[in-house]
Amino acid sequence: MIPSCEAFDFLLLPGLGNSGVDHWQSHWSMAFPNTSRVLQDDWDTPRLADWLARLDNAVAQGMRPAVLIAHSLGVALAVQWLATRAPGRVKAALLVAPSDVESADHTPNEVRNFAPLPRAALPVPSTVIASSNDPYVTLARAGAFAASWESGFCDVGELGHLNGASRLGLWPQGLVLLGRLLNRI
Repeated sequence: MIPSCEAFDFLLLPGLGNSGVDHWQSHWSMAFPNTSRVLQDDWDTPRLADWLARLDNAVAQGMRPAVLIAHSLGVALAVQWLATRAPGRVKAALLVAPSDVESADHTPNEVRNFAPLPRAALPVPSTVIASSNDPYVTLARAGAFAASWESGFCDVGELGHLNGASRLGLWPQGLVLLGRLLNRI
Protein backbone atom coordinates (compact mmCIF):
# COMPACT_ATOMS: atom_id res chain seq x y z
CA MET A 1 0.00 0.00 0.00
CA ILE A 2 1.30 3.44 -0.95
CA PRO A 3 1.76 5.76 2.05
CA SER A 4 -0.46 8.82 2.11
CA CYS A 5 1.14 11.83 0.45
CA GLU A 6 0.00 13.92 3.41
CA ALA A 7 2.46 12.01 5.58
CA PHE A 8 5.45 13.68 3.90
CA ASP A 9 7.05 17.04 3.27
CA PHE A 10 8.12 17.22 -0.37
CA LEU A 11 11.21 19.39 -0.88
CA LEU A 12 11.59 20.58 -4.47
CA LEU A 13 15.18 21.07 -5.61
CA PRO A 14 15.20 22.98 -8.92
CA GLY A 15 18.23 23.25 -11.14
CA LEU A 16 20.19 26.10 -12.66
CA GLY A 17 18.00 29.17 -13.13
CA ASN A 18 15.16 27.77 -10.95
CA SER A 19 12.01 26.16 -12.38
CA GLY A 20 9.67 28.48 -14.26
CA VAL A 21 5.87 28.55 -14.09
CA ASP A 22 5.47 25.93 -16.85
CA HIS A 23 7.77 23.44 -15.13
CA TRP A 24 6.20 20.34 -13.53
CA GLN A 25 7.88 21.28 -10.22
CA SER A 26 5.91 24.53 -10.21
CA HIS A 27 2.70 22.65 -11.00
CA TRP A 28 3.39 20.24 -8.14
CA SER A 29 4.11 23.08 -5.70
CA MET A 30 0.75 24.66 -6.54
CA ALA A 31 -1.16 21.36 -6.40
CA PHE A 32 0.18 19.95 -3.14
CA PRO A 33 0.22 22.08 0.04
CA ASN A 34 2.96 20.00 1.70
CA THR A 35 5.39 20.80 -1.12
CA SER A 36 7.97 23.55 -0.82
CA ARG A 37 10.76 24.77 -3.05
CA VAL A 38 14.22 25.04 -1.53
CA LEU A 39 15.14 28.57 -2.54
CA GLN A 40 18.68 29.56 -3.43
CA ASP A 41 20.30 32.99 -3.20
CA ASP A 42 21.92 32.64 -6.62
CA TRP A 43 20.19 30.48 -9.22
CA ASP A 44 22.51 31.45 -12.08
CA THR A 45 25.98 31.15 -10.54
CA PRO A 46 25.45 28.29 -8.09
CA ARG A 47 27.95 27.38 -5.40
CA LEU A 48 27.61 23.88 -4.00
CA ALA A 49 28.41 24.92 -0.41
CA ASP A 50 25.69 27.60 -0.48
CA TRP A 51 23.10 25.27 -2.01
CA LEU A 52 23.92 22.55 0.54
CA ALA A 53 23.45 25.04 3.39
CA ARG A 54 20.01 26.01 2.05
CA LEU A 55 19.03 22.34 1.85
CA ASP A 56 20.35 21.77 5.40
CA ASN A 57 18.06 24.57 6.61
CA ALA A 58 15.03 23.25 4.75
CA VAL A 59 15.50 19.74 6.13
CA ALA A 60 16.02 21.06 9.67
CA GLN A 61 12.81 23.13 9.59
CA GLY A 62 10.38 20.31 8.88
CA MET A 63 8.65 17.93 11.25
CA ARG A 64 7.40 15.15 8.96
CA PRO A 65 9.43 12.64 6.95
CA ALA A 66 10.72 14.37 3.82
CA VAL A 67 11.18 13.36 0.20
CA LEU A 68 13.64 15.21 -2.03
CA ILE A 69 12.20 15.89 -5.50
CA ALA A 70 15.13 17.08 -7.58
CA HIS A 71 15.49 18.22 -11.17
CA SER A 72 18.64 18.79 -13.23
CA LEU A 73 21.33 20.48 -11.09
CA GLY A 74 19.02 19.82 -8.14
CA VAL A 75 19.85 16.13 -8.61
CA ALA A 76 23.55 16.90 -8.12
CA LEU A 77 22.60 18.85 -4.99
CA ALA A 78 20.49 15.96 -3.67
CA VAL A 79 23.14 13.28 -4.18
CA GLN A 80 25.92 15.49 -2.78
CA TRP A 81 23.74 16.16 0.27
CA LEU A 82 22.84 12.49 0.75
CA ALA A 83 26.49 11.47 0.40
CA THR A 84 27.70 13.90 3.07
CA ARG A 85 24.87 14.10 5.62
CA ALA A 86 22.92 11.66 7.75
CA PRO A 87 19.56 11.49 5.98
CA GLY A 88 17.58 11.98 9.21
CA ARG A 89 14.03 12.78 8.23
CA VAL A 90 14.79 12.50 4.48
CA LYS A 91 13.32 9.14 3.52
CA ALA A 92 13.56 9.08 -0.31
CA ALA A 93 14.71 10.99 -3.39
CA LEU A 94 13.11 11.38 -6.82
CA LEU A 95 15.96 12.34 -9.15
CA VAL A 96 14.67 13.73 -12.45
CA ALA A 97 16.84 14.58 -15.48
CA PRO A 98 20.23 14.55 -13.75
CA SER A 99 22.63 17.01 -15.36
CA ASP A 100 26.05 15.61 -16.11
CA VAL A 101 27.99 18.24 -14.16
CA GLU A 102 31.22 16.41 -14.97
CA SER A 103 30.83 16.86 -18.74
CA ALA A 104 31.74 20.13 -20.46
CA ASP A 105 29.93 18.76 -23.52
CA HIS A 106 26.62 18.63 -21.64
CA THR A 107 26.62 21.36 -18.99
CA PRO A 108 27.94 24.91 -18.56
CA ASN A 109 31.03 25.75 -16.53
CA GLU A 110 28.87 27.38 -13.82
CA VAL A 111 27.88 23.93 -12.52
CA ARG A 112 31.32 22.31 -12.50
CA ASN A 113 31.76 22.96 -8.75
CA PHE A 114 29.04 20.33 -8.14
CA ALA A 115 31.42 17.70 -9.56
CA PRO A 116 32.47 15.03 -9.07
CA LEU A 117 29.20 13.31 -8.35
CA PRO A 118 29.27 10.63 -5.65
CA ARG A 119 29.35 7.07 -6.97
CA ALA A 120 28.22 5.23 -3.82
CA ALA A 121 24.82 3.81 -2.97
CA LEU A 122 22.46 6.44 -1.61
CA PRO A 123 21.25 5.89 1.97
CA VAL A 124 17.55 6.20 1.04
CA PRO A 125 15.33 4.69 -1.67
CA SER A 126 15.64 6.67 -4.87
CA THR A 127 14.57 6.69 -8.50
CA VAL A 128 16.35 8.31 -11.44
CA ILE A 129 14.06 9.43 -14.27
CA ALA A 130 15.71 10.25 -17.58
CA SER A 131 14.75 11.18 -21.12
CA SER A 132 16.41 9.61 -24.14
CA ASN A 133 17.02 13.01 -25.78
CA ASP A 134 18.07 15.14 -22.80
CA PRO A 135 20.76 17.61 -23.95
CA TYR A 136 22.32 17.71 -20.46
CA VAL A 137 23.00 14.00 -19.99
CA THR A 138 23.06 10.91 -22.16
CA LEU A 139 20.64 8.14 -21.32
CA ALA A 140 23.57 5.76 -20.78
CA ARG A 141 25.20 8.18 -18.35
CA ALA A 142 21.94 8.69 -16.43
CA GLY A 143 21.61 4.90 -16.21
CA ALA A 144 25.18 4.63 -14.93
CA PHE A 145 24.44 7.23 -12.24
CA ALA A 146 21.34 5.25 -11.21
CA ALA A 147 23.32 2.02 -11.02
CA SER A 148 26.08 3.56 -8.88
CA TRP A 149 23.51 5.12 -6.53
CA GLU A 150 21.53 1.83 -6.42
CA SER A 151 18.51 3.81 -7.58
CA GLY A 152 15.57 2.63 -9.59
CA PHE A 153 15.75 3.83 -13.20
CA CYS A 154 13.05 4.90 -15.62
CA ASP A 155 13.57 5.93 -19.26
CA VAL A 156 10.54 8.08 -20.14
CA GLY A 157 11.38 8.35 -23.84
CA GLU A 158 11.96 11.52 -25.82
CA LEU A 159 10.89 14.30 -23.46
CA GLY A 160 13.93 16.56 -23.62
CA HIS A 161 15.19 17.87 -20.29
CA LEU A 162 11.88 17.17 -18.53
CA ASN A 163 11.43 20.88 -17.89
CA GLY A 164 8.94 23.60 -18.84
CA ALA A 165 9.85 23.26 -22.53
CA SER A 166 8.77 19.60 -22.33
CA ARG A 167 5.19 20.81 -21.68
CA LEU A 168 4.49 18.16 -19.03
CA GLY A 169 2.01 20.20 -16.99
CA LEU A 170 1.22 18.38 -13.75
CA TRP A 171 3.16 15.41 -15.22
CA PRO A 172 0.93 12.46 -14.27
CA GLN A 173 3.65 9.93 -15.18
CA GLY A 174 5.97 11.61 -12.68
CA LEU A 175 3.31 11.40 -9.98
CA VAL A 176 2.92 7.66 -10.64
CA LEU A 177 6.69 7.21 -10.34
CA LEU A 178 6.68 9.25 -7.11
CA GLY A 179 3.95 6.97 -5.76
CA ARG A 180 6.04 3.90 -6.57
CA LEU A 181 9.00 5.47 -4.78
CA LEU A 182 6.90 6.22 -1.71
CA ASN A 183 5.85 2.58 -1.66
CA ARG A 184 9.53 1.61 -1.22
CA ILE A 185 9.91 3.59 2.01
